[in-house]
Amino acid sequence: MTEQDFTVTQGAAPHRAAAPSWQDELKATLLLAWPLVIAQLAQNALHVTDVIMLGWLGSDFLAAGTLATAVLTPVLLLGIGTVSAVAPLVAQARGARNIKGIRRVVRQGFWVSIAASALIIPLLLQIELFFTVTGQDPLATERAGQYMQIAAFSVLPALGIMTLRSLLSAFDTTRIILWITVAGVFFNAAVNYLLIFGNFGAPRLELRGAAVATLTTNLLMFALMLLFVLRHRRFKRFNILVRFWRPDWSRFWQIVRIGVPIGFTLLAEVGMFTAAALFMGWLGTDEVAAHAVALQCASTAFMVPLGLGMASTVRVGVGYGAKDRDAVARAGWVAMALGTGFMAFSAALFIAFSGVFVRLFLDPNQASNTEALALAATYLVVAGLFQIVDGAQVIAAHALRGLNDTTVPMLAAIIGYWFIGLPTAYALGFVADLEGVGIWLGLAVGLSAVAIVLTWRFAWRERLGLLRGIPA
Repeated sequence: MTEQDFTVTQGAAPHRAAAPSWQDELKATLLLAWPLVIAQLAQNALHVTDVIMLGWLGSDFLAAGTLATAVLTPVLLLGIGTVSAVAPLVAQARGARNIKGIRRVVRQGFWVSIAASALIIPLLLQIELFFTVTGQDPLATERAGQYMQIAAFSVLPALGIMTLRSLLSAFDTTRIILWITVAGVFFNAAVNYLLIFGNFGAPRLELRGAAVATLTTNLLMFALMLLFVLRHRRFKRFNILVRFWRPDWSRFWQIVRIGVPIGFTLLAEVGMFTAAALFMGWLGTDEVAAHAVALQCASTAFMVPLGLGMASTVRVGVGYGAKDRDAVARAGWVAMALGTGFMAFSAALFIAFSGVFVRLFLDPNQASNTEALALAATYLVVAGLFQIVDGAQVIAAHALRGLNDTTVPMLAAIIGYWFIGLPTAYALGFVADLEGVGIWLGLAVGLSAVAIVLTWRFAWRERLGLLRGIPA
């Protein structure tokens, strides 16, 4: 889309270009999604780097860092989910060719980021009190507090990054997201290496060093992304910081109204897998290790439909903003076909080569790993069985976000994950005595329930009134 594409002012009827084909939609989705997929993998690498280097420092330091991030991650996800509402709203404004609307949405995305940070950061700073009340190890509690006193302030730049990512994604400019995220991985690793261990004359800050790396990496990534948006000719015309302090409460509350359910949807899914890990802990250390390996494999494959889902939010949002029912349908179903197709492929790999994958994480030459290897291979086969529904649920949820439909998907996630998936996991794991396999089957049931509801909801979007305002 060129600068001339925005010659229509706010309130004017959107210009209708020649209708693209399904092949055009396929190409547009792939071009938008592939950098997002790799960027998500790089984002995971940020966490993996911290885990590896804290592990080198010692298991007690790793335990303290894990405790801290166990609190930081879900709270941050709630904020990120809320701010991610900027993506469909900008995409819709793009489809309607509304420059002023784009500027207002992004500006209020920053406002929501600031407001959310003002609520989240003071809570995170009380982490030592929380861990003391819940009976955690005193030394681990003290060290987790040291980490959080610095890392908590990374919330604001992290939410700012999400706001800018949403703008860039809505305009198909995703490669810069990839390059900045990859740069962040290397920068984070370098700062960790310097400050955790005190290498090359730097102070040895241990957990505080990891926290400084987290904060400075997020600040760097935000600064680079903001500089790109302010300087690039495609985005500087939006003047996103012009009259920054001018309130636009209708846009502010629109982001909150659409975004908060997204945040709770993310929490519901993450919470189900966290609870499953606790269930595994009741079975033994081999089961926990096997669960972690199988989950890492499944999570890596999940990055592909997640990236496709983000692309579907933008593509559906653009069609919705342009009041084009056919464009909405093409965007949603092309992403669904790509995502479930890839997950069918990954399912076949997991089922056929489960033993190969788990040996990448656990040394088969160590006798102590024998039981964990066997369990992990079995869990990965079960994970293969739910790959398709896992891909379907994330893409359907993102496609619905492009239509500003987030409250019902949130309720579907809470019910599906917490009132269907987890009870089934407990019943199969402990009542039916299937142990870890039963827990993973319960996860599959929960994901399947959510996938069915959300896919049906997108398929019935017209009858449910999700396309109101678009002429038939």
